[in-house]
Amino acid sequence: MSFWDNLKDKVATMNSSLQNNIGKFKNAEFANASMAMCALIAAADGSISGQEKGKIATLISQNDMLKIFPAAELKTKFDHFCEKLTADYDFGRIEAIQAITKLKSKPDQARAVVQIGIIIGGADGNFDADEKKAVKDACNAVGIAPADFDL
Repeated sequence: MSFWDNLKDKVATMNSSLQNNIGKFKNAEFANASMAMCALIAAADGSISGQEKGKIATLISQNDMLKIFPAAELKTKFDHFCEKLTADYDFGRIEAIQAITKLKSKPDQARAVVQIGIIIGGADGNFDADEKKAVKDACNAVGIAPADFDL
């Protein structure tokens, strides 16, 4: 099995796992951290393209985990983090990581945010080194070993 086939299988399993735990994730911290993770992935290569924003819009509208939130609310949160990352990447990154860190005491939610990062990063079939670094940073922020996700 190729790396990409393995990644697709892993993403499908993660997505299924997320969908089975929907109810306990409906809170503002999870919504903020999810959109912070998405913005970090979108900005991982140094810029945020329309295509990357489109991937996030698709995730918001199709992922059962995120459909529990109003789409406009998630878009506002995502745009906020994107604006911060675009204006000053380093400070925007710090703000996004801080939003993710708030889930450190909620390991199930922290894992779900990391999984969302992997799903978004692998959505185009190219989970590149910059995207992996963003996910590793999120793992470290919440005290999860990146190796738990084969990163």
